[in-house]
Amino acid sequence: MTKTNIKEAVVETGKYGPVYRQFAGKPKEAIKFLREKKNGECIAALYRSDIGDIDIVWGEITDPIKHKGYGLAHIIDKHELEINKLGFNVEDFVPIVVQFGNFNLKKSDSQKKVFESETFRFVVALENEQNGKIKKWLLSAFDILKRPK
Repeated sequence: MTKTNIKEAVVETGKYGPVYRQFAGKPKEAIKFLREKKNGECIAALYRSDIGDIDIVWGEITDPIKHKGYGLAHIIDKHELEINKLGFNVEDFVPIVVQFGNFNLKKSDSQKKVFESETFRFVVALENEQNGKIKKWLLSAFDILKRPK
């Protein structure tokens, strides 16, 4: 990570752009902020007692036609309308499902954790630094209104 000085505030830069630490434990605020900035990552914005802190990255949409990508950008692109139909905003819904999803041991491994309910599934992936050092858990994929297999 490199550090730069922007408007007298020290900002770290990581693999996903600017690193924001002020949203630790504040997922709703982190999601709103990343949505506005469309870049970067919020460290430890989410938490689950069974895996610990989870970072939220803005990510990117790699195929807008097939709705492929990763991170919050992907979740918004692929699922925002469905989430709205359920009566939620993305910033309210994501923390709820992350907190209350049931851990699926059979679909999980050392590099990813899968959580499900009757109507959604989400994946938290283990991200590695370029030097191979384990970095953190990232919210990376999300399916809603799709019954888990």
